[in-house]
Amino acid sequence: MNRNRLAVLGSPISHSKSPLLHRAAYAALSLDWQYEAVEVTGATLPGFLASRDESWRGLSLTMPLKRDVLPLLDETDAVAATTGGANTVLFDVDPAGNRQLRGFNTDVFGIRRAFTEAGVDSLRSVHVLGAGATAASVIAAAAALGATRATVYARNPEKAHPLRLVGERLGVEIDVQPWGTSEGPGEAPDAVISTLPGGAEIDVAFAGPIRARSVLFDVSYDPWPSPLASAWLEAGGRVISGLDMLVLQALAQVHIFVSGDPEQALPNESAVLAAMRSAVSA
Repeated sequence: MNRNRLAVLGSPISHSKSPLLHRAAYAALSLDWQYEAVEVTGATLPGFLASRDESWRGLSLTMPLKRDVLPLLDETDAVAATTGGANTVLFDVDPAGNRQLRGFNTDVFGIRRAFTEAGVDSLRSVHVLGAGATAASVIAAAAALGATRATVYARNPEKAHPLRLVGERLGVEIDVQPWGTSEGPGEAPDAVISTLPGGAEIDVAFAGPIRARSVLFDVSYDPWPSPLASAWLEAGGRVISGLDMLVLQALAQVHIFVSGDPEQALPNESAVLAAMRSAVSA
């Protein structure tokens, strides 16, 4: 049977750009694969996975499914295990021919590569807005670029405990601060990374010198520019859009669905990536 079915799961999911990205990639690769968006919640996820037949190749997952899926997997890659979330599932078979669910985290790949494509090849310290699952991937990506310190701003500092564990695993010192903290003109971090949804109110005030010197990576992309990105640009600072992360993490998912390896480049990858970017450009 041709394993040509894929989907992105979540609730709500109708807004997802993943179908646009993946369909563009498979068209560029001349692969006759189907990719759809399916409404699935944490409660219905186990049944959905169990009911997939041999025509299914893989899945993309949105929150909170990235965490809900972990106990349902047969194998988890090191990045997903470290961050506590998997956004990609590959339907595979073990040496005995039994079906196996393999989980991956491609968000870290997307964040790291978005930084490097913007010319940021190394980091020492970062400030992170938000303390959810995306923040864990942000810390892992920053660590991969050399960061050893991260200040996390959280509405509920107690909920940031999982991020401390991620920091311990990766050798990153985590300092958790409550919302409402005002950043003075002290030493600027190499990057400020917002994991908050588009349009969210930011209760941390960054001084002009920090906005001018530190790169802002805003994982949101709708609306764009976000209020935070606009404030950064007004101060003459550099901004990386979350749309870059979205495209690049999807590229790593395509790697997985094609070869089983998130780091394995595709044939004519530059053309595939250009097709994906074009599919979601305004």
